[in-house]
Amino acid sequence: MIHHLLCPWMSFPLRELSAPAPARSRALIWARANDAEGIRRRRALRRVDWELEKGNYKAALSLVKQLQGKPGGLRGFAAAQLVPKRVVELDGLNMNLLDTTSLERLVDSIMRSIKCSIEFASLDEEASILAMENSVDTDSSEASSSALEDHQICIQHEAGHFLVGYLVGVLPYRYKVPSVEDLIQDKFAPGNVEFCGFDFLRKVGASTVSCKKLTKRKQMVEVNTNKVSSKALNRFLCVTLGGLVAEYLEFGYSELLHSDVEKLDKVLKWLYFREDDADLHLRWAALNSLVMLIGYGEARLRLAEAMSLGRSVGCCIDTIETTLDHLNR
Repeated sequence: MIHHLLCPWMSFPLRELSAPAPARSRALIWARANDAEGIRRRRALRRVDWELEKGNYKAALSLVKQLQGKPGGLRGFAAAQLVPKRVVELDGLNMNLLDTTSLERLVDSIMRSIKCSIEFASLDEEASILAMENSVDTDSSEASSSALEDHQICIQHEAGHFLVGYLVGVLPYRYKVPSVEDLIQDKFAPGNVEFCGFDFLRKVGASTVSCKKLTKRKQMVEVNTNKVSSKALNRFLCVTLGGLVAEYLEFGYSELLHSDVEKLDKVLKWLYFREDDADLHLRWAALNSLVMLIGYGEARLRLAEAMSLGRSVGCCIDTIETTLDHLNR
C-alpha cells in the first residue's frame, strides 16, 4: 500500500536574528526560494508515487531522471562518484571520511562476513535448519527485546540498500520492513527493497557451478557476460552490499545469514567469475558502499526513520533530498 506522500517536514529557524537587515533579507529570500523548490519537488514525487502504485516503473524512472539537477529537483539521484576499480591502495583516494586504516579494517570485516554467509549457504539443508534453530533465543521473556533489536537491524539494513541504490541511479520502487510483531513470530521474517533496472536477475538460475572448477567454456562465459553490462553489474554489487555495510556502520557487526550474499554468489557464478576475480569485485563494491553510506550518513539515518514509519517511496526520496538541502545550506 502506498502511503500519502505529504508528511511532516522539519523546519529550520533562522538563527542569526542580530544580523544586519540586508543579510536577514537575503536569508529570507533564500529560505522562501528553497521552500518553493521543496514544494515543487514533493509535487513531482507525488506523480512518481502514483506511477509506482500503478506499476508503471519505467514512467516513474523517467520522471525521476527529468528532475535531476533542476531547481526543485533531485540532487542525490545518481550523484555518487564510484571509486575506480584500478585503485588498489586506499591511500591514493584522499578521503576525509575515515582514515584509510579504519576503512581497510571495515572492508576486511565485511569480506569475512560475505565468506561466512557463503559458507553457511553451502551447508546441507538439515544442517542449515539446525544452525538457525540454535541461533534463536527460545526464552519467551526475552523474545520482545530480541525482536526490537532485530527490527532496528532490519530498518538500517533496508535503508542501506535504498540509499545506495538511489545514489548510484537505481530507482527503488517498493520496500518492506518487517514489524516487531512479525519478528516475534519469526526471527527470520524477511525485509526487502526492490529496484528498477535489475531485469537480468530473472535469467540467473540456481547455478551450482563452482568457481574453482571452471573448464575452458569460453563461449558460455561470453554469452553470460553479454547478458549484463559492466555498469549494471557494478550497480547491482554496490546496492546488494548496501544492507550489510549499513549494519556494520550502525552496529559494528552483522547478523550474517544474508540472502543478499547468496544472490551475489549466484550472479557471479552465473557469469563464470573465477573466485579471485569475484573477491576483487566484491571488495570494490564493499568499499564503494562504505564510502557512500559514510558520506551520506545523516541522510541514511533520516531515511531509516522514514522507512520505519512506512512512508511512500516518494516521501523517502524527499527525506533524502531535504536532508541534503539542509546540509548544503
